[in-house]
Amino acid sequence: MHYLAQALFLLLLIVGFGFFIKNVKKLIRNIKLGRDIDRTDNPKARWKNMIRVALGQSKMVKRPIPAILHIFVYVGFIIINIEMLEIIIDGLFGTHRVFKFLGGGYDFLIGFFEILAFLVVFGVVVFWIRRNIIKLKRFNQPEMDGWPKKDANTIIYIETILMCFFLVMNAADYYLQSQGYSHYVLAGSFPVSNLISPIFNGLNLETVALIERICWWGHIIGVMFFMNYLYYSKHLHIFLAFPNTYYADLNPQGQFDNLESVTKEVQLMMDPNADPFAAPAEPQGEPEKFGAQDVMDLNWVQLLNAYSCTECGRCTSACPQNITGKALSPRKIMMSTRDRLEDVSKIMDANGGKFVDDGKTLLNDYITAEELWACNTCNACVEECPIEISPLSIIMDMRRYLVMEQSAAPVELNNMMQNIENNGAPWQYNQMDRLNWKDEN
Repeated sequence: MHYLAQALFLLLLIVGFGFFIKNVKKLIRNIKLGRDIDRTDNPKARWKNMIRVALGQSKMVKRPIPAILHIFVYVGFIIINIEMLEIIIDGLFGTHRVFKFLGGGYDFLIGFFEILAFLVVFGVVVFWIRRNIIKLKRFNQPEMDGWPKKDANTIIYIETILMCFFLVMNAADYYLQSQGYSHYVLAGSFPVSNLISPIFNGLNLETVALIERICWWGHIIGVMFFMNYLYYSKHLHIFLAFPNTYYADLNPQGQFDNLESVTKEVQLMMDPNADPFAAPAEPQGEPEKFGAQDVMDLNWVQLLNAYSCTECGRCTSACPQNITGKALSPRKIMMSTRDRLEDVSKIMDANGGKFVDDGKTLLNDYITAEELWACNTCNACVEECPIEISPLSIIMDMRRYLVMEQSAAPVELNNMMQNIENNGAPWQYNQMDRLNWKDEN
């Protein structure tokens, strides 16, 4: 019977980690669909930014209450899963609490894990109340209808169930230890689950042992499920927050990059030896676009941003255009980019890894021109994001496409550019009158 359990456990690990690795490979493939961009400069500053923002969660503390709760859940959930190492060893070799030889150190660890598990449950319950009872505005925007809202609650339910499995498992283990049952020798300290263990009074020990095993298996199966659910969830940021902050743009906010395709075009015009009628040699045989029409026109960091988005809505809640009722929601920009990227991924999966044009693009089919032109480029969304995501960079690249490829700028912008071309100023007056303002005083 023990050998069967060990074989089933090994099979569970192979399937769980195998599916996880498959999804990681798909994730990397999808991100690499983006254009190349060099973010290898200044590694010291990048490591510092990652440690400060992703690990230290420095931008979360702007809202202290959710920051504290998030730390409970984040730190607790990560540290508690250190015990997974013991569970894996026990499952593979048929042992029970294999690290009990650590003595007092083991007592401290289990006790610490239990306190963290209680704090995780407390944190996720408060998060559920904020989303479903209080219904904070930023969690109930139009883009959160349907799957995003369901996904957020699903994560809360999974984390709650996993922590309950952990605590009930320990409570049953503690009760069996106190009764000297079978191989349940004294090991560990249980400051939380010993408060739960009285519920087993009156049950026969075999039943309690069965409950302990059910919770043990439930915990490991739940962790495997959660690990593989991440790819389909906003909780990918658990892993991606670290590379996302490492590869973040270190330039001052408001400093926009020169469009590489425009730079190449200008260099070609300035080259006296260049053939003005020759088509540029592109790797895929297609002329390079100005700006971004689809996800393949964005760079890979922007696609990493899309997968890293936590859908917390801090960007949208800080956006002055959204606050004043405009169509723009920076969170929706990131969610739509990820949705399009996932649709492209499904097409590639169905066609042997090759993308077949489906007649859709990120522009217009997922993000409208109205959303793009609503942005006033104030960088509030970038400043507010807890993990350094930049919806603004995507907005600007798509605007560039509208202006430079489709000549689809708003009338006001076209008038301004025409005035600059003709008058050397955004306003429509003669160049000779440009300094008249000085005589008004």
